[in-house]
Amino acid sequence: MKGRIITIVTLVLLLIIAGVVYYRYYFVFGDGIKAGTMNYFVHKGYMFKTYEGRLIQSGIRTTPTQGSIQSNEFKFSVTDAKVAEELNRNAGAFLELHYKEYFHTLPWRGVSVFVVDSILSVRPATITQP
Repeated sequence: MKGRIITIVTLVLLLIIAGVVYYRYYFVFGDGIKAGTMNYFVHKGYMFKTYEGRLIQSGIRTTPTQGSIQSNEFKFSVTDAKVAEELNRNAGAFLELHYKEYFHTLPWRGVSVFVVDSILSVRPATITQP
């Protein structure tokens, strides 16, 4: 009887731990589309080489410090090598990217909680002349 109780408690604890790990690291909290011009994309890391990028979105946003403004940056990671290759070929272009948002990062998934999984559209960047 005592061994059976220990087995049940152990199984319940393992299920709870597995549920918490899944929720924190694998549950997709949200997904959506971001559009902007990619100005930074790199493959980096010590043990796990990951693809990291930044998309500059149009418009500006205010910061907590009154009177200062910043560009609207979307920092993201990419896990799919084919998507990363496509992004490398289109540096500087106006992109529409589909992403998934997680609660926490994993070393092999990248340093951002936003993971781009597909490219919806690519348009060459337009240069405006004064």
